Amino acid sequence: MRPTLRALLLFAGGIPAALVAVLVHPRLWTVWLAYLAAVVVIGGLDALLALPRRRLAFEVEAPAQIFIGDRGVLRVTLRGRGWKRPARVGLLAELDDDLEPQPLAEVTLMPVPEARHAEVVVELPLVPRRRGNLEVVALHLKWTGPMGLMERRTIHVVGARVAVVPNVGAVRAVAARMFSSREFLAGLKVERYIGDGSEFESLREYVPGLDHRAIDWKASARHIKLLCQEFRAERNHQVVMAIDAGHLMSEPLDGIPRLDHAINAGLLLSWFCLRTGDRVGLVGFDDQIRTWADPLGGVHNFARLQHLTADLAYRRVETNFTLALAEITTRLRRRSLIVLITDFLDTITAELMVENVLRLSRRHLVLFVALRDPGLERRALAVPRSVTTLHEAVVANDFARERQIVIERLRLAGVHCIDTEPARFSMNLLNRYLDIKRRELI
Repeated sequence: MRPTLRALLLFAGGIPAALVAVLVHPRLWTVWLAYLAAVVVIGGLDALLALPRRRLAFEVEAPAQIFIGDRGVLRVTLRGRGWKRPARVGLLAELDDDLEPQPLAEVTLMPVPEARHAEVVVELPLVPRRRGNLEVVALHLKWTGPMGLMERRTIHVVGARVAVVPNVGAVRAVAARMFSSREFLAGLKVERYIGDGSEFESLREYVPGLDHRAIDWKASARHIKLLCQEFRAERNHQVVMAIDAGHLMSEPLDGIPRLDHAINAGLLLSWFCLRTGDRVGLVGFDDQIRTWADPLGGVHNFARLQHLTADLAYRRVETNFTLALAEITTRLRRRSLIVLITDFLDTITAELMVENVLRLSRRHLVLFVALRDPGLERRALAVPRSVTTLHEAVVANDFARERQIVIERLRLAGVHCIDTEPARFSMNLLNRYLDIKRRELI
């Protein structure tokens, strides 16, 4: 129990009154004693009328898991047992450092009709910054008496664990929308049978208008008529998600670490690859190989990929591209689509990365994916209203120019590149995969 600011102001308000009384007559100093006694009595009465701590009960419901990028709800039920008067309660949740701090929530504990208690339900948002097992540590509550002069405070230890996992919910939602589209399914059906693919489908008699390069001369000689080959698009390509988990990928972008943007987009692409008949593998690396999964087909393997990506941790280590990309080259005997999701700062730090990506592209089709920071572009294009903003614009523009140099160098060497903002990251990656598959580049 402690006095509030209102009580202190009320107490201090008696000092000028006492001084005025003494100036009028010295014997009026007893006015101060009377005023002080009145303040103490009123404060004591306010304390007696306040909700007792023993009557305040708690019920806390924390979500078992939250998808990164979404927000959960911490549901707190406060009850004043045997209390039938309104009470104003301030509630502050003590959260893990990787959960966004929330402001003080003020609610009114209202009497429940036909019940012998007052009750209120509070929903506090839980916004994760990173993946992992995070904790709701405690609840701090404070409330005052009806006159707001005395304040009670209490701490309720919660200790609830909340698992923050990759955003599979968003992956399934987007996939469901895409695969439920009639146009998308129609395109898959055409691709499944006959098209400009690389897998032999059947022989048919040549008619004017068909490509004469498709004529099978040996089969034509056996059947004594011109026959041409028809192909269908191959559906068992190998796609390997190579996700960088180095220190650059631990930095937040739009409130979510780059690594989690990469995992969410990689899971979405994996889902589509498995649904369209391809085989999907996974490589997670930083200064060493942290996760390896051989390419396998079937939608049931999505759970395996989900479990492995959840184990990718944030580490403050430099990425070893030489080790990781050499390991991919050694283990993969068949030509595959390597989706390399990483990031870099400038041309100097990216030199070793570019050298190893170019070496990898000699045997495999490489799709280089990087996340562009929209804040960097805003600073580069900002109006220089001060010397500080001018310096920021110059530095941001230099970083953007060097980034473009690295991307163009990779493109000129035949590497497919995506450099996009987080809002369009997943869709741009998916569209590029569909374009590569349609053009049979693997």
